[in-house]
Amino acid sequence: MTTPQQFDAIVIGSGQAGTPLSTALAEAGMRTALIEREHVGGTCVNEGCTPTKTMVASARVAYLARRGADYGVHTGDIRIDMERVRQRKRDIVNSFRNGSQGRIEKTANLELIFGEASFTGAKSLLVRQRDGGQRALTAGKIFINAGARPSVPTLDGLKSVPFLDSTSIMELDTVPEHLLVLGGGYVGLEFGQMFRRFGSRVTIVQSGGQLLNREDPDIAEEVAKILQQDGVEVLLNANANRTSRVDNSIRLGIQQHGHSTALAGSHLLVATGRVPNSDTLNLAAAGVQMDDRGFIKVNGRLETTSNGIYALGDIKGGPAFTHISYDDFRIIRTNLIGKGSASTDGRLVPYTVFIDPQLGRIGVTETEARAQKRNIRVAKLPMTSVARALEVDETRGFMKAIVDGDSNQILGAAVLGIEGGEIMSALEIAMMGKLPYTALRDGVFAHPTLAESLNNLFMAMDSGK
Repeated sequence: MTTPQQFDAIVIGSGQAGTPLSTALAEAGMRTALIEREHVGGTCVNEGCTPTKTMVASARVAYLARRGADYGVHTGDIRIDMERVRQRKRDIVNSFRNGSQGRIEKTANLELIFGEASFTGAKSLLVRQRDGGQRALTAGKIFINAGARPSVPTLDGLKSVPFLDSTSIMELDTVPEHLLVLGGGYVGLEFGQMFRRFGSRVTIVQSGGQLLNREDPDIAEEVAKILQQDGVEVLLNANANRTSRVDNSIRLGIQQHGHSTALAGSHLLVATGRVPNSDTLNLAAAGVQMDDRGFIKVNGRLETTSNGIYALGDIKGGPAFTHISYDDFRIIRTNLIGKGSASTDGRLVPYTVFIDPQLGRIGVTETEARAQKRNIRVAKLPMTSVARALEVDETRGFMKAIVDGDSNQILGAAVLGIEGGEIMSALEIAMMGKLPYTALRDGVFAHPTLAESLNNLFMAMDSGK
Protein backbone atom coordinates (compact mmCIF):
# COMPACT_ATOMS: atom_id res chain seq x y z
CA MET A 1 0.00 0.00 0.00
CA THR A 2 1.32 3.43 -0.91
CA THR A 3 1.67 6.26 1.56
CA PRO A 4 -1.78 7.61 2.50
CA GLN A 5 -2.87 10.68 0.61
CA GLN A 6 -3.30 13.64 2.95
CA PHE A 7 -6.47 15.78 2.97
CA ASP A 8 -7.66 18.43 5.38
CA ALA A 9 -11.15 16.87 5.47
CA ILE A 10 -12.83 13.71 4.23
CA VAL A 11 -16.59 13.34 3.82
CA ILE A 12 -18.02 9.82 3.55
CA GLY A 13 -21.30 9.88 1.64
CA SER A 14 -22.76 12.48 -0.73
CA GLY A 15 -26.19 12.77 0.87
CA GLN A 16 -28.06 15.90 1.86
CA ALA A 17 -25.45 16.71 4.51
CA GLY A 18 -22.30 15.38 2.86
CA THR A 19 -22.65 17.13 -0.48
CA PRO A 20 -23.10 20.74 0.75
CA LEU A 21 -20.59 20.14 3.55
CA SER A 22 -17.89 18.98 1.15
CA THR A 23 -18.30 22.04 -1.06
CA ALA A 24 -18.44 24.39 1.94
CA LEU A 25 -15.22 22.94 3.38
CA ALA A 26 -13.49 23.15 0.01
CA GLU A 27 -14.62 26.72 -0.55
CA ALA A 28 -13.28 27.57 2.92
CA GLY A 29 -9.83 26.53 1.68
CA MET A 30 -9.69 22.98 3.01
CA ARG A 31 -8.45 20.25 0.69
CA THR A 32 -11.42 17.88 0.79
CA ALA A 33 -12.26 14.37 -0.47
CA LEU A 34 -15.86 13.28 -0.93
CA ILE A 35 -16.28 9.50 -1.05
CA GLU A 36 -19.46 8.08 -2.58
CA ARG A 37 -20.25 4.38 -2.89
CA GLU A 38 -22.95 4.57 -5.57
CA HIS A 39 -24.78 7.76 -6.59
CA VAL A 40 -24.32 11.42 -5.72
CA GLY A 41 -27.32 12.76 -3.81
CA GLY A 42 -27.85 10.03 -1.24
CA THR A 43 -31.16 8.38 -0.42
CA CYS A 44 -33.25 11.52 -0.89
CA VAL A 45 -32.40 12.13 -4.52
CA ASN A 46 -31.96 8.53 -5.64
CA GLU A 47 -34.31 6.29 -3.64
CA GLY A 48 -36.28 8.55 -1.29
CA CYS A 49 -37.97 11.93 -1.50
CA THR A 50 -37.39 12.82 -5.14
CA PRO A 51 -38.48 9.59 -6.87
CA THR A 52 -41.29 8.71 -4.45
CA LYS A 53 -42.93 12.13 -4.54
CA THR A 54 -42.63 12.13 -8.32
CA MET A 55 -44.57 8.86 -8.42
CA VAL A 56 -47.05 10.08 -5.77
CA ALA A 57 -47.82 12.96 -8.13
CA SER A 58 -48.57 10.52 -10.97
CA ALA A 59 -50.85 8.52 -8.68
CA ARG A 60 -52.72 11.67 -7.65
CA VAL A 61 -53.36 12.54 -11.29
CA ALA A 62 -54.89 9.08 -11.74
CA TYR A 63 -57.02 9.65 -8.62
CA LEU A 64 -58.27 13.03 -9.85
CA ALA A 65 -58.93 11.68 -13.34
CA ARG A 66 -61.18 9.01 -11.87
CA ARG A 67 -62.95 11.69 -9.83
CA GLY A 68 -63.49 13.95 -12.82
CA ALA A 69 -67.26 13.46 -12.83
CA ASP A 70 -67.41 14.85 -9.26
CA TYR A 71 -66.32 18.18 -10.72
CA GLY A 72 -68.49 17.94 -13.82
CA VAL A 73 -65.58 16.83 -15.99
CA HIS A 74 -66.05 13.55 -17.84
CA THR A 75 -63.02 11.58 -18.99
CA GLY A 76 -62.56 8.30 -20.78
CA ASP A 77 -61.10 5.09 -19.41
CA ILE A 78 -58.07 5.64 -17.17
CA ARG A 79 -55.00 3.65 -18.21
CA ILE A 80 -51.74 3.58 -16.26
CA ASP A 81 -48.50 3.44 -18.26
CA MET A 82 -46.05 2.29 -15.58
CA GLU A 83 -43.12 2.49 -17.97
CA ARG A 84 -43.89 6.19 -18.51
CA VAL A 85 -44.38 6.74 -14.77
CA ARG A 86 -41.03 5.08 -14.16
CA GLN A 87 -39.26 7.04 -16.89
CA ARG A 88 -40.61 10.33 -15.58
CA LYS A 89 -39.24 9.38 -12.17
CA ARG A 90 -35.87 8.38 -13.64
CA ASP A 91 -35.56 11.61 -15.64
CA ILE A 92 -36.13 13.80 -12.59
CA VAL A 93 -33.74 11.75 -10.46
CA ASN A 94 -31.05 11.92 -13.13
CA SER A 95 -31.52 15.67 -13.46
CA PHE A 96 -31.12 16.24 -9.72
CA ARG A 97 -28.23 13.78 -9.39
CA ASN A 98 -26.27 15.01 -12.41
CA GLY A 99 -26.74 18.64 -11.46
CA SER A 100 -25.37 17.98 -7.99
CA GLN A 101 -22.45 15.92 -9.30
CA GLY A 102 -21.60 18.63 -11.81
CA ARG A 103 -21.40 21.26 -9.07
CA ILE A 104 -19.14 19.01 -6.99
CA GLU A 105 -16.78 18.35 -9.89
CA LYS A 106 -16.46 22.09 -10.60
CA THR A 107 -15.54 22.95 -7.00
CA ALA A 108 -11.87 23.76 -6.40
CA ASN A 109 -10.09 21.86 -3.59
CA LEU A 110 -12.69 19.07 -3.79
CA GLU A 111 -12.11 15.57 -5.17
CA LEU A 112 -15.02 13.20 -5.74
CA ILE A 113 -13.99 9.55 -5.28
CA PHE A 114 -16.38 6.72 -6.15
CA GLY A 115 -15.78 3.78 -3.85
CA GLU A 116 -16.48 2.23 -0.45
CA ALA A 117 -14.65 3.59 2.57
CA SER A 118 -13.62 1.81 5.77
CA PHE A 119 -11.52 3.07 8.66
CA THR A 120 -8.02 1.74 9.22
CA GLY A 121 -7.31 4.07 12.12
CA ALA A 122 -8.61 7.15 13.92
CA LYS A 123 -7.77 9.46 11.04
CA SER A 124 -7.21 7.05 8.14
CA LEU A 125 -9.36 5.29 5.57
CA LEU A 126 -9.05 2.66 2.88
CA VAL A 127 -11.23 3.28 -0.17
CA ARG A 128 -12.04 0.34 -2.43
CA GLN A 129 -12.72 2.18 -5.63
CA ARG A 130 -15.48 1.31 -8.03
CA ASP A 131 -12.93 0.70 -10.77
CA GLY A 132 -11.26 -2.00 -8.68
CA GLY A 133 -8.36 0.02 -7.30
CA GLN A 134 -7.63 1.01 -3.72
CA ARG A 135 -6.59 4.28 -2.14
CA ALA A 136 -5.39 5.10 1.37
CA LEU A 137 -6.49 8.50 2.66
CA THR A 138 -5.94 10.43 5.87
CA ALA A 139 -7.34 13.68 7.24
CA GLY A 140 -7.55 15.67 10.44
CA LYS A 141 -11.34 15.78 10.24
CA ILE A 142 -13.67 13.08 8.92
CA PHE A 143 -17.43 13.41 8.45
CA ILE A 144 -19.69 10.35 8.13
CA ASN A 145 -22.90 10.82 6.09
CA ALA A 146 -23.27 7.22 4.93
CA GLY A 147 -27.04 6.97 5.51
CA ALA A 148 -29.26 3.93 5.97
CA ARG A 149 -30.92 1.22 3.89
CA PRO A 150 -34.17 -0.78 4.04
CA SER A 151 -34.13 -3.39 6.79
CA VAL A 152 -34.90 -7.03 6.08
CA PRO A 153 -36.93 -8.63 8.88
CA THR A 154 -36.36 -12.12 10.21
CA LEU A 155 -39.30 -13.84 8.55
CA ASP A 156 -39.46 -17.53 7.80
CA GLY A 157 -39.17 -18.12 4.06
CA LEU A 158 -38.37 -14.54 3.09
CA LYS A 159 -35.00 -15.43 1.55
CA SER A 160 -36.76 -17.60 -1.03
CA VAL A 161 -39.35 -14.96 -2.01
CA PRO A 162 -38.67 -12.19 -4.58
CA PHE A 163 -39.83 -9.39 -2.28
CA LEU A 164 -39.67 -5.68 -3.01
CA ASP A 165 -38.26 -2.86 -0.90
CA SER A 166 -38.69 0.91 -1.12
CA THR A 167 -36.07 1.09 -3.87
CA SER A 168 -36.93 -1.86 -6.10
CA ILE A 169 -40.69 -1.21 -6.08
CA MET A 170 -40.09 2.02 -8.01
CA GLU A 171 -38.54 0.06 -10.86
CA LEU A 172 -41.66 -1.99 -11.63
CA ASP A 173 -42.80 -1.64 -15.24
CA THR A 174 -46.28 -3.06 -14.67
CA VAL A 175 -48.97 -2.48 -12.05
CA PRO A 176 -49.05 -5.33 -9.48
CA GLU A 177 -52.29 -7.27 -9.42
CA HIS A 178 -52.28 -7.54 -5.62
CA LEU A 179 -49.61 -5.79 -3.56
CA LEU A 180 -49.05 -7.06 -0.02
CA VAL A 181 -47.40 -4.37 2.13
CA LEU A 182 -45.61 -5.52 5.27
CA GLY A 183 -45.44 -2.51 7.58
CA GLY A 184 -47.81 0.34 8.37
CA GLY A 185 -45.31 3.18 8.64
CA TYR A 186 -44.68 6.17 6.38
CA VAL A 187 -43.10 4.16 3.55
CA GLY A 188 -45.71 1.40 3.53
CA LEU A 189 -48.62 3.86 3.48
CA GLU A 190 -47.24 6.07 0.73
CA PHE A 191 -46.56 3.14 -1.57
CA GLY A 192 -49.76 1.35 -0.58
CA GLN A 193 -52.00 4.27 -1.50
CA MET A 194 -49.91 5.04 -4.58
CA PHE A 195 -50.28 1.59 -6.09
CA ARG A 196 -53.94 1.39 -5.14
CA ARG A 197 -54.41 4.51 -7.25
CA PHE A 198 -52.44 2.93 -10.06
CA GLY A 199 -54.95 0.08 -9.97
CA SER A 200 -53.49 -2.58 -7.68
CA ARG A 201 -55.42 -4.37 -5.02
CA VAL A 202 -53.49 -3.48 -1.84
CA THR A 203 -53.36 -5.10 1.59
CA ILE A 204 -51.36 -3.44 4.39
CA VAL A 205 -50.26 -5.76 7.21
CA GLN A 206 -49.41 -3.91 10.42
CA SER A 207 -48.26 -5.68 13.57
CA GLY A 208 -49.37 -2.90 15.91
CA GLY A 209 -52.83 -1.78 16.90
CA GLN A 210 -52.67 1.33 14.70
CA LEU A 211 -50.94 2.64 11.60
CA LEU A 212 -48.18 5.21 12.06
CA ASN A 213 -47.37 4.16 15.61
CA ARG A 214 -45.70 7.48 16.49
CA GLU A 215 -48.88 9.45 15.85
CA ASP A 216 -51.88 10.09 18.08
CA PRO A 217 -54.57 7.39 17.88
CA ASP A 218 -57.17 9.77 16.40
CA ILE A 219 -54.77 10.69 13.58
CA ALA A 220 -53.91 7.04 12.90
CA GLU A 221 -57.59 6.08 12.90
CA GLU A 222 -58.43 8.81 10.40
CA VAL A 223 -55.51 7.80 8.17
CA ALA A 224 -56.78 4.21 8.14
CA LYS A 225 -60.27 5.46 7.29
CA ILE A 226 -58.94 7.49 4.35
CA LEU A 227 -56.94 4.55 2.99
CA GLN A 228 -59.95 2.27 3.31
CA GLN A 229 -62.05 4.84 1.42
CA ASP A 230 -59.48 4.56 -1.35
CA GLY A 231 -59.97 0.78 -1.36
CA VAL A 232 -56.88 -0.24 0.59
CA GLU A 233 -57.33 -3.22 2.92
CA VAL A 234 -55.81 -2.47 6.34
CA LEU A 235 -55.04 -5.34 8.75
CA LEU A 236 -54.05 -4.26 12.29
CA ASN A 237 -52.60 -6.45 15.05
CA ALA A 238 -51.51 -8.77 12.26
CA ASN A 239 -48.17 -10.47 12.83
CA ALA A 240 -46.52 -11.99 9.78
CA ASN A 241 -44.83 -15.28 10.64
CA ARG A 242 -43.94 -16.88 7.32
CA THR A 243 -43.91 -16.33 3.59
CA SER A 244 -43.50 -18.54 0.56
CA ARG A 245 -43.84 -18.59 -3.19
CA VAL A 246 -46.49 -20.84 -4.66
CA ASP A 247 -46.52 -20.87 -8.47
CA ASN A 248 -46.88 -17.18 -9.43
CA SER A 249 -48.29 -16.18 -6.07
CA ILE A 250 -46.65 -14.97 -2.86
CA ARG A 251 -48.19 -16.30 0.33
CA LEU A 252 -47.92 -14.39 3.60
CA GLY A 253 -48.93 -16.18 6.77
CA ILE A 254 -50.25 -13.95 9.54
CA GLN A 255 -51.49 -14.34 13.09
CA GLN A 256 -54.36 -11.98 13.94
CA HIS A 257 -56.61 -12.00 17.01
CA GLY A 258 -55.53 -15.53 17.85
CA HIS A 259 -56.25 -16.90 14.39
CA SER A 260 -53.84 -17.95 11.65
CA THR A 261 -54.54 -17.13 8.04
CA ALA A 262 -52.64 -16.85 4.77
CA LEU A 263 -52.78 -13.96 2.33
CA ALA A 264 -52.04 -14.45 -1.35
CA GLY A 265 -50.65 -11.65 -3.50
CA SER A 266 -48.72 -11.08 -6.68
CA HIS A 267 -46.06 -8.86 -5.04
CA LEU A 268 -44.73 -8.29 -1.51
CA LEU A 269 -43.33 -4.95 -0.34
CA VAL A 270 -41.28 -5.15 2.85
CA ALA A 271 -41.45 -1.75 4.56
CA THR A 272 -40.40 -2.51 8.13
CA GLY A 273 -37.88 0.25 8.76
CA ARG A 274 -34.27 1.05 7.92
CA VAL A 275 -30.86 0.11 9.27
CA PRO A 276 -27.70 2.26 9.27
CA ASN A 277 -24.90 1.73 6.77
CA SER A 278 -22.36 1.49 9.58
CA ASP A 279 -21.55 -2.20 9.27
CA THR A 280 -18.98 -1.78 6.47
CA LEU A 281 -17.12 1.23 7.91
CA ASN A 282 -14.96 -0.65 10.48
CA LEU A 283 -15.77 2.05 13.02
CA ALA A 284 -14.00 0.17 15.81
CA ALA A 285 -10.67 1.00 14.17
CA ALA A 286 -11.44 4.68 14.63
CA GLY A 287 -12.85 4.39 18.17
CA VAL A 288 -16.31 5.48 17.01
CA GLN A 289 -19.03 4.00 19.20
CA MET A 290 -22.48 2.87 18.05
CA ASP A 291 -25.68 2.03 19.87
CA ASP A 292 -27.13 -1.48 19.92
CA ARG A 293 -28.85 -0.88 16.57
CA GLY A 294 -25.70 0.27 14.79
CA PHE A 295 -26.41 4.00 14.80
CA ILE A 296 -23.40 6.21 15.52
CA LYS A 297 -23.45 7.98 18.88
CA VAL A 298 -23.08 11.77 18.70
CA ASN A 299 -23.50 14.76 20.97
CA GLY A 300 -25.45 17.93 20.16
CA ARG A 301 -22.57 19.22 18.04
CA LEU A 302 -22.60 15.95 16.02
CA GLU A 303 -19.23 14.89 17.40
CA THR A 304 -18.68 11.14 17.75
CA THR A 305 -16.72 9.44 20.53
CA SER A 306 -13.54 9.86 18.46
CA ASN A 307 -11.98 13.32 18.32
CA GLY A 308 -12.23 14.95 14.89
CA ILE A 309 -14.85 12.50 13.56
CA TYR A 310 -18.46 13.63 13.07
CA ALA A 311 -21.66 11.88 11.99
CA LEU A 312 -24.52 13.52 10.11
CA GLY A 313 -27.90 12.43 8.75
CA ASP A 314 -29.63 9.08 9.09
CA ILE A 315 -26.57 7.13 10.23
CA LYS A 316 -26.58 8.85 13.62
CA GLY A 317 -30.16 7.78 14.41
CA GLY A 318 -32.98 10.07 15.42
CA PRO A 319 -35.33 11.64 12.88
CA ALA A 320 -34.46 10.26 9.42
CA PHE A 321 -35.50 13.21 7.27
CA THR A 322 -33.69 15.04 4.49
CA HIS A 323 -34.21 18.44 6.10
CA ILE A 324 -32.69 17.18 9.36
CA SER A 325 -29.65 15.92 7.46
CA TYR A 326 -29.29 19.30 5.77
CA ASP A 327 -29.58 21.07 9.13
CA ASP A 328 -26.84 18.79 10.46
CA PHE A 329 -24.64 20.23 7.70
CA ARG A 330 -25.55 23.76 8.77
CA ILE A 331 -24.58 22.98 12.38
CA ILE A 332 -21.16 21.69 11.29
CA ARG A 333 -20.65 24.67 8.97
CA THR A 334 -21.57 27.11 11.71
CA ASN A 335 -19.24 25.54 14.24
CA LEU A 336 -16.21 24.69 12.11
CA ILE A 337 -16.24 27.38 9.45
CA GLY A 338 -18.27 30.14 11.08
CA LYS A 339 -16.67 29.57 14.53
CA GLY A 340 -20.14 29.56 16.07
CA SER A 341 -21.81 27.32 18.62
CA ALA A 342 -24.75 25.53 17.01
CA SER A 343 -26.38 22.39 18.40
CA THR A 344 -29.20 19.96 17.73
CA ASP A 345 -30.56 20.59 21.23
CA GLY A 346 -34.15 21.83 21.15
CA ARG A 347 -34.37 21.58 17.36
CA LEU A 348 -37.90 21.50 15.96
CA VAL A 349 -38.48 18.45 13.74
CA PRO A 350 -41.19 18.99 11.11
CA TYR A 351 -42.16 16.28 8.66
CA THR A 352 -44.83 15.45 6.13
CA VAL A 353 -46.18 12.02 5.26
CA PHE A 354 -47.08 12.20 1.57
CA ILE A 355 -50.22 10.16 1.64
CA ASP A 356 -53.14 12.05 0.13
CA PRO A 357 -54.30 14.09 1.92
CA GLN A 358 -50.93 14.86 3.46
CA LEU A 359 -50.11 14.55 7.14
CA GLY A 360 -47.99 17.47 8.32
CA ARG A 361 -46.47 17.12 11.80
CA ILE A 362 -44.49 19.38 14.13
CA GLY A 363 -43.66 19.34 17.83
CA VAL A 364 -45.21 17.10 20.47
CA THR A 365 -48.27 14.92 19.99
CA GLU A 366 -51.21 15.04 22.36
CA THR A 367 -50.17 11.63 23.68
CA GLU A 368 -46.65 12.87 24.44
CA ALA A 369 -47.89 16.06 26.08
CA ARG A 370 -50.27 14.19 28.38
CA ALA A 371 -47.55 11.68 29.27
CA GLN A 372 -45.41 14.66 30.32
CA LYS A 373 -48.28 15.85 32.58
CA ARG A 374 -48.43 19.18 30.77
CA ASN A 375 -51.33 21.54 31.16
CA ILE A 376 -52.58 21.59 27.58
CA ARG A 377 -55.52 22.59 25.46
CA VAL A 378 -56.31 20.83 22.18
CA ALA A 379 -57.60 22.68 19.13
CA LYS A 380 -59.28 20.52 16.51
CA LEU A 381 -61.07 21.34 13.27
CA PRO A 382 -62.42 18.97 10.59
CA MET A 383 -61.46 19.81 7.02
CA THR A 384 -65.19 19.86 6.25
CA SER A 385 -65.16 23.23 8.07
CA VAL A 386 -62.46 24.69 5.81
CA ALA A 387 -63.92 26.80 2.99
CA ARG A 388 -61.05 26.19 0.57
CA ALA A 389 -61.21 22.44 1.13
CA LEU A 390 -64.93 22.47 0.36
CA GLU A 391 -64.44 24.52 -2.81
CA VAL A 392 -61.93 22.04 -4.22
CA ASP A 393 -63.83 19.01 -2.85
CA GLU A 394 -60.91 17.78 -0.71
CA THR A 395 -62.47 17.58 2.76
CA ARG A 396 -60.96 14.45 4.23
CA GLY A 397 -59.04 14.69 7.50
CA PHE A 398 -58.74 17.26 10.27
CA MET A 399 -56.38 19.79 11.85
CA LYS A 400 -55.14 19.54 15.40
CA ALA A 401 -52.90 21.75 17.56
CA ILE A 402 -51.57 21.28 21.08
CA VAL A 403 -51.42 24.51 23.09
CA ASP A 404 -49.76 25.15 26.45
CA GLY A 405 -52.56 26.07 28.85
CA ASP A 406 -50.35 28.48 30.80
CA SER A 407 -48.30 30.31 28.16
CA ASN A 408 -50.67 29.96 25.14
CA GLN A 409 -47.66 28.76 23.11
CA ILE A 410 -48.24 26.17 20.40
CA LEU A 411 -46.44 22.97 21.41
CA GLY A 412 -47.23 20.82 18.40
CA ALA A 413 -49.62 20.20 15.54
CA ALA A 414 -50.88 17.53 13.18
CA VAL A 415 -52.56 18.59 9.96
CA LEU A 416 -54.16 15.73 8.07
CA GLY A 417 -55.70 17.42 5.09
CA ILE A 418 -55.14 18.94 1.68
CA GLU A 419 -51.63 20.49 1.64
CA GLY A 420 -51.24 19.48 5.28
CA GLY A 421 -47.49 19.97 5.11
CA GLU A 422 -47.88 23.60 4.06
CA ILE A 423 -50.41 24.42 6.79
CA MET A 424 -48.17 22.70 9.34
CA SER A 425 -45.28 24.92 8.20
CA ALA A 426 -47.30 28.03 9.04
CA LEU A 427 -47.82 26.66 12.55
CA GLU A 428 -44.10 25.87 12.77
CA ILE A 429 -43.23 29.47 11.92
CA ALA A 430 -45.50 30.61 14.76
CA MET A 431 -43.69 28.19 17.09
CA MET A 432 -40.29 29.45 15.92
CA GLY A 433 -41.38 33.02 16.58
CA LYS A 434 -42.94 32.03 19.92
CA LEU A 435 -46.25 33.55 18.92
CA PRO A 436 -49.21 32.70 21.16
CA TYR A 437 -52.02 30.82 19.45
CA THR A 438 -54.12 33.99 19.70
CA ALA A 439 -51.92 35.64 17.05
CA LEU A 440 -53.13 33.04 14.54
CA ARG A 441 -56.68 33.06 15.87
CA ASP A 442 -56.90 36.81 15.30
CA GLY A 443 -54.60 37.14 12.28
CA VAL A 444 -55.93 38.37 8.94
CA PHE A 445 -55.32 35.78 6.22
CA ALA A 446 -56.36 36.05 2.59
CA HIS A 447 -59.71 34.50 1.73
CA PRO A 448 -60.21 31.82 0.57
CA THR A 449 -56.90 30.17 1.46
CA LEU A 450 -56.03 27.14 3.52
CA ALA A 451 -54.04 29.32 5.91
CA GLU A 452 -57.29 31.11 6.78
CA SER A 453 -58.41 27.92 8.50
CA LEU A 454 -56.00 28.72 11.35
CA ASN A 455 -58.49 31.38 12.47
CA ASN A 456 -61.22 28.79 12.78
CA LEU A 457 -58.98 26.14 14.32
CA PHE A 458 -58.22 28.26 17.36
CA MET A 459 -61.62 29.95 17.54
CA ALA A 460 -63.16 26.47 17.78
CA MET A 461 -60.92 25.73 20.76
CA ASP A 462 -61.90 28.94 22.53
CA SER A 463 -65.59 28.37 21.91
CA GLY A 464 -65.34 24.82 23.19
CA LYS A 465 -66.68 23.32 19.96
